[in-house]
Amino acid sequence: MPDQTNFSNVSIVIPAKNEAKALIKLLPELKQKFPDVEIIIVNDGSTDNTTELCELNNVKEIQQPYSKGNGAAIKAGARLAKGEVLVFMDGDGQHQPDDISRLLKKLYNGYDMVVGARDAKSQASYGRLVANTVYNKLSSWVVDQKISDLTSGFRAVRADKFRQFLYLLPNGFSYPTTSTMAFFRAGLSVGYISITALKREGESHINYFKDGMRFLLIIFKVASLYSPLKLFTPISMAFFLLGFIRYIYTYLESSTFTNMSALLFVTSVLIFLIGIVSEQITVLMYQRASGERKSDREEVSD
Repeated sequence: MPDQTNFSNVSIVIPAKNEAKALIKLLPELKQKFPDVEIIIVNDGSTDNTTELCELNNVKEIQQPYSKGNGAAIKAGARLAKGEVLVFMDGDGQHQPDDISRLLKKLYNGYDMVVGARDAKSQASYGRLVANTVYNKLSSWVVDQKISDLTSGFRAVRADKFRQFLYLLPNGFSYPTTSTMAFFRAGLSVGYISITALKREGESHINYFKDGMRFLLIIFKVASLYSPLKLFTPISMAFFLLGFIRYIYTYLESSTFTNMSALLFVTSVLIFLIGIVSEQITVLMYQRASGERKSDREEVSD
């Protein structure tokens, strides 16, 4: 049984869209293991008996009038949660309640966010394993820190820190990516614990074509959220190098400077300038979050 003194200010937020098959097992287990913890189900336009299960298990329910997306559900739950610590977990039965105490134990050791990193056997398919490995490697390179699982939705966070970045979070499935990069950019402490995710109950809500294309954008979003210049500078240098090689070739062949060389050089400069502008926008975004944090502290002190 977990130490309840460490769980008194915890809220568990679970986005759910037609996940009654898993919730019928999950909710009683959570209530048994964490009787004093606030449990919030964000009903994202479900058409099953999710509401009845919430009433039966005496847990709070936030009903979305229609499906707004996983990220929108997370934001709705984070806004209304009373706990100083928020635990986010999926409602499809993949995340095990026993791992919550492990997340919180590490969080209380000085972290602002702790993420449950799925092991290799927890991946739904080989393709997902490869994709997540690419995401993790890329994001680790961008932030110069090891990121064990960029897209895991099982995490514990300090509520006040997480709410600073709500305006940055998308309404779709990529909220874990955005929140992780936002925490790193703000200089907050992010830790990981290894977990084994179970096979989900019911059908996945992920459309492999639509969401596959969207997840490709994560690769660019990771760098643009943290340090746009780290993304745009190598691309700019690649175009500059192509232009230089083209110029050397045409100069040796016919002593000319071609339009193609000029186009490559101009493209290189434009991409670099876009990177500079993006960097400034990123700085302004995080200054806004810092300003909101300072304003909140001043209101509390008053």
